[in-house]
Amino acid sequence: MAGSNELYSPVMSDALVILGAAGIVIPVFNRFKITPVIGFILVGLLVGPFGLGRHVFEHPWLTHISITDPGGLDIFAEFGIILLLFSIGLELSFGRLWDMRRMVFGLGMMELVVIGSALTFILAAIGQAFAGAVALGLALSLSSTALVLKITNAATPVGRAALAMLLFEDIALVPIIFLLGALAPHASADGMGNLIHTLLWGAAVIAGLLVFGRYLLPPLFAQAARTKSPELFLAASMLVVILASLLTAAVGLSPIVGSLIAGLLIAETEYHSEVEQIMEPFKGLALGVFLITIGMSIDLLVVWEYLYSILVATVGVILLKAVVTGVLLRLMGARRGTATETGILMSSPSETTLIVLSAAATAQLIQPGTNQFWQIVTAIGLTVTPLLSMFGKIAARRVDQVEAPHHPAETEDKPSTIIIGFGRVGKLVADMLTRHDRPYIAIDTDTDFIADGRAQGYNVAFGDAARGDAMERLGAENAAAVILTMDVPVTAQRIVRKLRQQYPDLPIIARARDAEHAALLYRAGATHAVPETLESSLQLSEAVLVETGVPMGPVIASIHEKRDTLREQIMEQGGLAEKPALRSGVLTKDRETPGAAQ
Repeated sequence: MAGSNELYSPVMSDALVILGAAGIVIPVFNRFKITPVIGFILVGLLVGPFGLGRHVFEHPWLTHISITDPGGLDIFAEFGIILLLFSIGLELSFGRLWDMRRMVFGLGMMELVVIGSALTFILAAIGQAFAGAVALGLALSLSSTALVLKITNAATPVGRAALAMLLFEDIALVPIIFLLGALAPHASADGMGNLIHTLLWGAAVIAGLLVFGRYLLPPLFAQAARTKSPELFLAASMLVVILASLLTAAVGLSPIVGSLIAGLLIAETEYHSEVEQIMEPFKGLALGVFLITIGMSIDLLVVWEYLYSILVATVGVILLKAVVTGVLLRLMGARRGTATETGILMSSPSETTLIVLSAAATAQLIQPGTNQFWQIVTAIGLTVTPLLSMFGKIAARRVDQVEAPHHPAETEDKPSTIIIGFGRVGKLVADMLTRHDRPYIAIDTDTDFIADGRAQGYNVAFGDAARGDAMERLGAENAAAVILTMDVPVTAQRIVRKLRQQYPDLPIIARARDAEHAALLYRAGATHAVPETLESSLQLSEAVLVETGVPMGPVIASIHEKRDTLREQIMEQGGLAEKPALRSGVLTKDRETPGAAQ
């Protein structure tokens, strides 16, 4: 019995509550197309110490459905932010980050300085001591990396602008903490020396990560890929992000700096898509824990007691940040809709606001009551961030007076063809696409094929189409076609069936071993299945006819006719009627897709 009680500890109870919350919140909110962000915050509000946890002593059974140790979740919440920054690094690259340098250190710096100065002036004007006003101004000027980048898409103009500002804020967090320490009433005189010491050691650690990571990570992930073990891939990914975070934290920098660099380094390898896919569930769960801790920090009784002041402060901060951010973006040339949406999206306070507020309270720059007041304002601001995002999109459309998509027209290139499998057949398909100026991306799980292809200049990366959402990340929804060249019949059928279910209108052309295999592929939903045995026979026949003196025109016509006849027979064998769009091997965009209704 004692062993049972030890097993069912408060930590275990809290873990079960969180997992139960995730199991309910994510599917329910996704069902109604609402971001789970709001759901996690509401769960934190309900099960936290100011919700059901308030009544645990009166009703002990509530222990099983409430959080009994909120402080124990802090490390998991911080880990969620670390994984989020790691995933941001995976979506970037050093080249892309360098291209964004003007926005990061131009727009990002101006946004932080202008908003921080404006808030400092306003708070000082209403009676806050100057040092405390500086601390509050800097804290409230920060925006939520965890929520903003969860809501928006970093490939859009809004996402790029938000990412640039958030990156600078994350970089500036360490100097801000040191500045607050220097402003403290009893600060030591060597505060600036400590800052310089930290920055020097931080620069050395970052340089070491860049050098060693560039040479060590490719062989590490190549070895993990050869094993074809997702568990080993996950272990290698976690090892990299944890080591990088610990190293930057050890020299006084934020651990999120290390996680971002780890992501950037892996983004330079061909394995970044697979790593991002494997890490996604863990990032989502850890981020959910962070959002639950935000909800737990809201005391509704205090909110009700100071409702007017809290609402005025929340609305005031949001309006000021939205206006300043929007104006700065317009000054830098952004269109009105982009400036409007980005300004509103970036207007709420941040999870790092809570860190800066805690540092300011520790440095005795603000009173405990002031700290609690602005913590509640921050928690409410984070809660309404998804609503601000929706309002920002509506406002952007009104400003532009069009229902325009968020993707800029200049980035809309030709849709790419996705080649699954990059052996002999995959290379030949890639060569023909290149010959006719058709973009493509090829994936394979064999690291030797990938290394050989990349050495020859092919656009090939590591990816497993049979698992997870790898095809979604490659843009299958907008792809010109998907070509399966693999010689593994069962896997090919499974991938075809999965793709047809997810993308009913996607052209899927699959390599088949023989007529029987082609029939199975058609039944799974392939648009076109090419049996190797029949095609080799047709090519042999074509060569014989040409060599015996038959003109090329009639030969080609007869070969096409025979191919159509064989295709009809194969599709009848598969229990499907041939669609007109497949005649003579021609694919049309408005065809009816075989197997789409299955």
